[in-house]
Amino acid sequence: MRLAPAVLAPVALALILLAAPARAGVDAVLDDHILPGTAAFAEATQALGDLAIDFCQPRDLAPLWNTAMDAWVRIGHLRLGPGEQAALTIAFWPDTRSAGRRTLARMIAARDPMGVHIDEFPQVSAAARGLYALETLLYDPDFNDYEPDSYSCTLVSVMAHDLATQAAALDTAWREKFAPELRTAGEPGNATFLSRAEAERALFTALHGGIEFNADQRLGQPMGTEDRPRPQRAENWRSGRSLRNLTLSLDSLHAMAIALAGHPIDAVDSAFDAAAYFSLAVADPAFQDVTDPQNRLHLESLQGRVRTIGEVLVTEIGASMGIAPGFNSLDGD
Repeated sequence: MRLAPAVLAPVALALILLAAPARAGVDAVLDDHILPGTAAFAEATQALGDLAIDFCQPRDLAPLWNTAMDAWVRIGHLRLGPGEQAALTIAFWPDTRSAGRRTLARMIAARDPMGVHIDEFPQVSAAARGLYALETLLYDPDFNDYEPDSYSCTLVSVMAHDLATQAAALDTAWREKFAPELRTAGEPGNATFLSRAEAERALFTALHGGIEFNADQRLGQPMGTEDRPRPQRAENWRSGRSLRNLTLSLDSLHAMAIALAGHPIDAVDSAFDAAAYFSLAVADPAFQDVTDPQNRLHLESLQGRVRTIGEVLVTEIGASMGIAPGFNSLDGD
């Protein structure tokens, strides 16, 4: 019996895929996850910066700001290499003392020249730069009613330009310096990564750190304690995207885990799927209902599932790298 071409093609493709070696580890993470992610962030912030030259008001910029925020959340866990320092001025959060809001209020009240001069703006406090400072000016009712010819309007344009400049520098640093260092780990002349295993472990640390950040910060900050929840510490609560950030981050981390391992792993997939399922029970996308005991319970359950992802990643992927149970990326162990 001869198979029809339409049937034969998928069968042949499946055989080819089975015979081909899986792309795993450093190269797969760079090519499938990191470099497309930094490029998307640079592109999104450039579009935001370009629009802000002529249109500075919230109704104009909010959609592109959200696109840029989406792109950042997908790579914000890459706190290694150029991402370690860039995160401070691109994404100053958690800001538990509202330093960004207070700094912006002072700058606007004083009409601080640094806020309206592109060359001087990088000297401004990190809390008043980047995505979260822009959110304040676009979404906070105490800040977002400015006129087109106002100081705040110019400040927003300068902030958007500064963000685009930082994103472009981050993308360039990954492509021209840090990605090549990861790819050539263990080769002569590479003083950053002395072995391929060391490079893989660095990427695993970033992966695991992203899970911990989601559990401890994106969920932990608004949860506070049982007798003192802190809903206004939720990430991007003014723009109503706290849950969106969490789910986008988990989706991105799941893809990174597959790239690092070289193939899907049932236990890993199940752990991520469980967190996604538990997120469906969260009613308020800004986590502002955490003061209600039942709604808090939903966040606690979700937090537990996110932490389980970290444990599964250690046993299913980290163990092959010599990483033991109890690994904590924030401790550097």
